Amino acid sequence: MAIVATAVFVVSFGTNVSTPFLVLYQDRLGLGDSATMAIFTVYVVGILGALVVSGPLSDRVGRRAVCVPFVALSGVASLVLIPGRDQFLLLLLGRLLLGVVSGAVLGVGAAWVQELYGRANRQRAAVLTTVVTYAGFGAGPPVSALFERYGDSPLIVPFLVHAAMAVGTAALLLRARETVGSSPAPVVRRLEFGVPQRHRREFWVVVVPAAVWVFSFPSTSFALFPVLVSDSIGGDDVLVAAAAGMITAWSALLARPTLRRFGPRTALPLGLGAGTLGYVLGASAFGFDSWPLVLPSAFLLGGASGAISAGVLALLATMADDDSRGALNSTFYLLAYPGMAMPILITAFASLVTLTVSLVAVTVLAFATTVVSVRTSRGRATSRPVRFSVGGRGGR
Repeated sequence: MAIVATAVFVVSFGTNVSTPFLVLYQDRLGLGDSATMAIFTVYVVGILGALVVSGPLSDRVGRRAVCVPFVALSGVASLVLIPGRDQFLLLLLGRLLLGVVSGAVLGVGAAWVQELYGRANRQRAAVLTTVVTYAGFGAGPPVSALFERYGDSPLIVPFLVHAAMAVGTAALLLRARETVGSSPAPVVRRLEFGVPQRHRREFWVVVVPAAVWVFSFPSTSFALFPVLVSDSIGGDDVLVAAAAGMITAWSALLARPTLRRFGPRTALPLGLGAGTLGYVLGASAFGFDSWPLVLPSAFLLGGASGAISAGVLALLATMADDDSRGALNSTFYLLAYPGMAMPILITAFASLVTLTVSLVAVTVLAFATTVVSVRTSRGRATSRPVRFSVGGRGGR
């Protein structure tokens, strides 16, 4: 259990090691706003391809066989980012590889943790997966900021640290208990999404509208708002970017009390509402040239993402069949991860209108999704609050 959770943490940590350096890459390579956002969002391409294949593949050949090589590849991706500091194409390649890794490990890792915990502890498994994922997202930026402030080679050393963590974790992962037996079925038969027929309406009506915002909210907080207000910050732009990234990720720890108090169905509209308010503050930070508003915006956007992620994973744990759990979890991430492209979508739309109009438009869209989610939640039976016992037993 702990080893698999550590693997998820290491992969998510590696994803955000480079995030606070976006402003450095922008200055060092002379990039425009859209090219800078591309550094952050290019790995969505790798994610989508990996998610389509990795979940169904792990249902056939096992969780370990998929996770071990891709955790190791996470370290390789960080090594590629080192020369990428001077070569834009290598920078994009490194981020693309991190996308492939994230797509392969996070969905399969979530399924693996659920199976190790067992049926009686599905919500605990959903919370653990959410916590370690966002803890990793949140640990990367402050580590990078410390190296930038006090180290001699901030665009080299943090990536070497992550590469060492990835290789060591991949070796330890070989000892984790496998939960899926080998299947006589062909490894690749057809495209599989793992949604049981009896839950398809619920999946489309409840899960899909919420899932698309899971990473739309934090990616805007991580990558867009700190860049938009960087001119008003002064010499501490990397520090502010790191603080925004850390706050965004660690505020996702609110997922546990939210899910425990309200249950997964209510957690979804609550998360969407918090994310909408976070967009209001972030847009105000840009509109009024007031960078401190980026920090409370980060808190709301991260908490929103964590609540939605934990709520969806808890719902999926009750929907999934045993032979398609990996596919269903990967389908969730397949829906969620394109949200990482939200910063570049906002800047691209801004080239047609204005940045202010673009930010207002995405805020209105988030609000509309919130309204739909509230009405859906009221129209269906509300789940009972999930109770967690600190000493509860789970599979080991």
